[in-house]
Amino acid sequence: MTNPTAKTLRQIAGAPDTPSPLDKAVLVLIDLQREYTDGALRLSGVDAAVEKAAALLDLARASKVPVIHIVHHTAAGAPVFDPTGPMAEIVPAVAPRDGEPVIVKRLANAFAGTDLQRVAGDTGRAEMIVAGFMTHNCVSSTVRSAVDHGWRVTVVASATATRDLPDGKGGVVPAAGIQRGVLTGLSDSLAVVVEDARAWK
Repeated sequence: MTNPTAKTLRQIAGAPDTPSPLDKAVLVLIDLQREYTDGALRLSGVDAAVEKAAALLDLARASKVPVIHIVHHTAAGAPVFDPTGPMAEIVPAVAPRDGEPVIVKRLANAFAGTDLQRVAGDTGRAEMIVAGFMTHNCVSSTVRSAVDHGWRVTVVASATATRDLPDGKGGVVPAAGIQRGVLTGLSDSLAVVVEDARAWK
């Protein structure tokens, strides 16, 4: 049975529920790579998520929001995210432009072992808008770390995606359930979660 009076920790604390202002934010796009659209890890609803990410990117560029692209690399010859193969490439619809940094990570958390904190901090902004793949893994890990690094975070839900996962008991948890659960968890105390770029219009 659902609880009609349920509140997030953010609501209880009186934290603002408005998305990060565009003039105070940096956009971080996580792992929008072909491995998730054309490779071994194709995600549920990924084409729609790429379209939403592209719309978000267009808004950021038009609003002069600094953009940082994150890509995941493994070892050469690895079954996924092989940096010498085409599946590690960023999806063309959200490809970086000149002047937009691309940071390579090797762990789920985009801050771990990278210079993301320095690059984002050098923009002079204090808030971070996050989108990308996968919601339950690299997006969640990076958002949690961003908060630990002092950022106020907004996650754009429709510009994220995940996939069906085995539950360890012989069953499968559908991607939609994972997506809803992870985004709900992040919205409890860590981030403002908005549906898409229309949150700023």
